[in-house]
Amino acid sequence: MQELRWIVVTFALMMIVPAVGQESGEQQAFAGHWALEMSNGAAGWMALELNEGEWSGQLWTVGQPKTIKSLRYADGKLTFKRALRIGPPEYPGGPYTGEREMRDLEASVKGDSMRVVMEVPGGQDFVHFGKRLPPLPPRPDLSKVKFGKPIHLFNGVDLTGWKLINPKKINGWKVKDGELVNETPKKTFDAFAPYGNLRTERVFGDSKLTIEFNVPPGGNSGIYLRGAYEAQVVDRDSRMQGLQGVGAIFSRVRPTKNAGKPGGQWQSYEITLVDRHATVVLNGEKVIDNQPVIGNTNGAFQSDVTRPGPLHLQGDHTSVRYRNVFLYPVIGQTGG
Repeated sequence: MQELRWIVVTFALMMIVPAVGQESGEQQAFAGHWALEMSNGAAGWMALELNEGEWSGQLWTVGQPKTIKSLRYADGKLTFKRALRIGPPEYPGGPYTGEREMRDLEASVKGDSMRVVMEVPGGQDFVHFGKRLPPLPPRPDLSKVKFGKPIHLFNGVDLTGWKLINPKKINGWKVKDGELVNETPKKTFDAFAPYGNLRTERVFGDSKLTIEFNVPPGGNSGIYLRGAYEAQVVDRDSRMQGLQGVGAIFSRVRPTKNAGKPGGQWQSYEITLVDRHATVVLNGEKVIDNQPVIGNTNGAFQSDVTRPGPLHLQGDHTSVRYRNVFLYPVIGQTGG
């Protein structure tokens, strides 16, 4: 009888261990970096990490990165909370309105796809879709990268080859004296405004971009390569410095120095993006040297950094001027 009991116990343990292992594997499936398409069409990026049974996470959409709170795994779902407004926007592409309230969100994963649902009592659920992003590639050897002939993206005459990202927004863009000019009355750095962002009709993969910009004192714009990575456009003396200052890949990579010029002066960028690594030369000085960019920056047109994307110029902040916009696509690498 004693031997029979041991057989029963052993069999029970053998059944429990695979079940525990299966649950652990299912839980681990949520970990990683995710490119999100939000319910309103905006881009988002989410990082989830499981460490000794404890979840942590971060979400990037607009403004500052946000810590994800109250992450909990149960029954094949990962739930968390966010303080959100869900009222209708005041204008197309604007922020949701109403009071912020803590909302429950539930994520499910199937393979490399994620679905995040926020139930809205008496309304339509908010549903976000995610794609798992591959690990960051190793640092490229830029000496072996071959660039193609320059593509002149702005002809200095009209907006041929460009369009608003959201055609329902106000178009402040025009061509003036051979310059690509955005005129808005906005003076603040708020993340939203009724004025539109501009993008190229063409999309591009890895490349090198050269561009000149002129932002007024206290002004703010941004240059997004592949519609995903923002090189910050502010003046040298802006209140935004360091990780958010001129020369930065906004909130992702800090420049080694402030090589900017005062507001109202023309400045130049040379930005190279290869294998999700960025090199930035500001006004002739290298301020970022082949550094990894973990994910897209806030305010991006798209978050799937494996896809080609447009060049995207921020117009929903302050007035700004651009000229001499050339893109050199990566066409291969030399051997050896």
